[in-house]
Amino acid sequence: MEGAVVLEALEVLLDGKCKLLEYGVADADAFAVGLACGGTIKIMVEPVGFGQGIAVATLDALAQAEASRQALGLQINLETWEHAVITPQTHSESFGGLGGVVGNIYSHIQNPPLRLVLIGAVHIAQFLAPMAQMAGYHVTIVDPRESFASPQRFPDHELIIDWPEDALAGLTIDDRTAMVTLTHDAKMDTPSLRAILETDAFYVGALGSTRTHAKRRLSMMELGVSAKQFDRIQGPVGLPIGSKSPAEIALSILAEITQCLRMKSP
Repeated sequence: MEGAVVLEALEVLLDGKCKLLEYGVADADAFAVGLACGGTIKIMVEPVGFGQGIAVATLDALAQAEASRQALGLQINLETWEHAVITPQTHSESFGGLGGVVGNIYSHIQNPPLRLVLIGAVHIAQFLAPMAQMAGYHVTIVDPRESFASPQRFPDHELIIDWPEDALAGLTIDDRTAMVTLTHDAKMDTPSLRAILETDAFYVGALGSTRTHAKRRLSMMELGVSAKQFDRIQGPVGLPIGSKSPAEIALSILAEITQCLRMKSP
């Protein structure tokens, strides 16, 4: 598909006119553009900063919103090519999904980037962090132990060397955030879990056996956490796939996070 789109884009760069491309299996060139397995695809091609295309200032606004973890959207009239920025406050009905085409209006919804906060720079985190990054998460690793949370052990990831409770207070935790405690140390895990349960995080997981999780439940309820709040915690963390090694445990955790994200109850 990319090769066909590149040729169309080169024309758009010359004349500044937007295009709406459509390919389907009924088209004579469907096989050539990669649709031999069936289906239909529509692709919008537009220049940046001139002609009918998107303005640079609009792109800047989208980039700033992403950096500050703010939801923002763009609506494009596919007949006039007019662009309009939308927000959850002005178009709340549009922000429940990923956008799409309704009539002649295409909506592009840009939700905050997915974030995974890992409490504990341990061996499981060394596998889970790069796996989650490849799945599209911005990974933040929190641990007060500088020798654990080091760039050598976690290259290309955000590291916060601080007590988790203090670190979480400085982060924006929203419904695009998942958190997993991995330290097996109640001094770090319990305050982290109490703090995250007060937020809209879509996933909360805690490493530990069934027995450990039962003890955690009793201790946290004694601290004032309600049963309903505690039940948000996935523990033992990860899907039950028989994981043994740190890499397998990391895989089971990311699988469960994905399940919670993509298969939410209606």
